Amino acid sequence: MITLYDCATAPSPRRARIFLAEKGVLHDTVQIDLRAGEQMGEAYRQINPQCTVPALRTEEGILLTDNAAIAAYLEARYPEPPLMGRTPQDKAEIASWQWRVEFEGLMAVADALRNSSPAMVNRALPGPTDYPQIPELYQRGLARAQQFFVTLNERLAGRDFIAADQFSIADITAVVTFDFARVIRLKPGEDLPHLLRWRAAMGERPSMAR
Repeated sequence: MITLYDCATAPSPRRARIFLAEKGVLHDTVQIDLRAGEQMGEAYRQINPQCTVPALRTEEGILLTDNAAIAAYLEARYPEPPLMGRTPQDKAEIASWQWRVEFEGLMAVADALRNSSPAMVNRALPGPTDYPQIPELYQRGLARAQQFFVTLNERLAGRDFIAADQFSIADITAVVTFDFARVIRLKPGEDLPHLLRWRAAMGERPSMAR
């Protein structure tokens, strides 16, 4: 059976959990305590030298150590329902918005958090190598995340989904970004009505409770 190395409190593995739930894929879960630094310990390094979660052990025994690989594998292995598009055009549109949501939104929030949190001194980037915080990146990350929500609000005007008129991986990443932003005290307000409507609708999906 597939095994997901997870952390219930972290945004990145939540993306994988939602993807698995939408696909209806049964799997085992192993919790890795990031707050206690378990990902840096020798036992987990033997599993995933990248020292990150999520990681996914496939039925074939291959270890996948990032969300891009996990999603690509699951989409190919379990094609229904499609979360990355059916037609070439839809696949391209979803891929484009997935990249934008990840780069303009999720990475901006992560930059703001990792470069300001006292708990992340010298852990400004995930992985096995320590990197010092750069305080200026907090302000830039916060500004980028704020602008991203404005962009997403404009995109969602008259739309139920971010891309290709279907629920997709772009919506998954955007929901996680929306919720993750609270860690930098960023909460979209009533001036972004399309974004709030979309998030409320996403909350009706059972997978979002993951």
